[in-house]
Amino acid sequence: MIFSKSEKAFEEAKKSIPGGVNSPARAFRSVGHTPMFIASASGSRVKDIDGNEFLDYVGSWGPMILGHAPHEVIRALRDASLKGTSFGAPTLVETQMAELIREMVPGIEMVRMVNSGTEATMSALRLARGYTGRSLVIKFEGCYHGHSDSFLIKAGSGALTLGTPDSPGVTPGTAADTLLASFNDISSVENLFKSSGDMIAAVILEPVPGNMGVLLPKKEFLEGLRNLCTQYGALLIFDEVMTGFRLARGGAQEVLGVRPDLTTLGKIIGGGLPVGAFGGRKEIMEFLSPTGPVYQAGTLSGNPLAMTAGYTTLKLLNENPQYYTEIEKKSALLEEGIRENIRQSGCPAVINRAGSMLTLFFTERPEVSTFSDVMASYTGQFAAYFKKCLGHGIYFPPSQFEALFVSLAHTQDDILYTIDKNYLALRALKKST
Repeated sequence: MIFSKSEKAFEEAKKSIPGGVNSPARAFRSVGHTPMFIASASGSRVKDIDGNEFLDYVGSWGPMILGHAPHEVIRALRDASLKGTSFGAPTLVETQMAELIREMVPGIEMVRMVNSGTEATMSALRLARGYTGRSLVIKFEGCYHGHSDSFLIKAGSGALTLGTPDSPGVTPGTAADTLLASFNDISSVENLFKSSGDMIAAVILEPVPGNMGVLLPKKEFLEGLRNLCTQYGALLIFDEVMTGFRLARGGAQEVLGVRPDLTTLGKIIGGGLPVGAFGGRKEIMEFLSPTGPVYQAGTLSGNPLAMTAGYTTLKLLNENPQYYTEIEKKSALLEEGIRENIRQSGCPAVINRAGSMLTLFFTERPEVSTFSDVMASYTGQFAAYFKKCLGHGIYFPPSQFEALFVSLAHTQDDILYTIDKNYLALRALKKST
């Protein structure tokens, strides 16, 4: 494939934009490839400015569960935009959105709309500290909660991909308020509560991590977190920016059967537009201004275009439960095919799947369930694999430490083609090592 126009566009972008991109993972640095500049997308495919077409498993990093440019969402957006793009005042669609979220997500009684997943987690953490009157928060190695200062300590996603999980600019005082624990290791959390329990405001985690690649939580781990938070009076925060409305209509908390005190949302909730939200128990949420003392605001929060796209998307998912059955079948087919390819090729790798989120780890380890397992992966092999798949017209996330996403727009033929080319990539990789 030829990427000459993208290469030229990238060089031009670097003159005006730091690194040439507006979010670090888009730079493709960890896979040693020039980022493709996308011209258009439809259904399960994206097309770059060189005219190359790819089967897309990035899905704008998660939001496009319906596929790209779904007709219902585009039509609703067109109609809404003709009435105005932003008012800085309440609209009826904000309430409709809030009511639908409350109906779908088990742990949410009230919800506040914001503009990004980072803003949602940052605001939820401030609310937890204000509500409890405590300052410390527990996060887990490799879990990514956006780029707020409190979270850029052993972070996942782009920070992990680029090898800079501890960012300059985060003050020692801020870092000192964040305690680190190990995902799937409840004893690491118990020890922190034993030493600092009366100062811990919250425990925040991705219930199913996707920002260090997909990891599956142990049932006793999540239940243990719920019990510890209840025992010590801390809040349990589920970051469902990625898993919300993707694993099920009620997100990971519906599937896993553990109810948090606060939930953060993003990605799918905006139908592809910039948006975020956080919600939880009524008595906690009413601590927010203007009813309570914890201040949080946003000029474009709840703007009519994002609300329209998100509401249309969620309404389709809510009214068509068969969608989740359909996407589960497609995702299971992809997982089973890749697992068989690993066996036949002899390439050392592990495939993890949670619903329509998957990650292929290149590793000698029999399973990948902890941060240390993730960090033992062969990133060089992943980079070579990524390039081979791209050459076959398959666009996977350009990092070992990210999830790929199956959408409702992916057909069975798309999945079977992906499995076939995945085998060729794995076999070629095995021969070259």
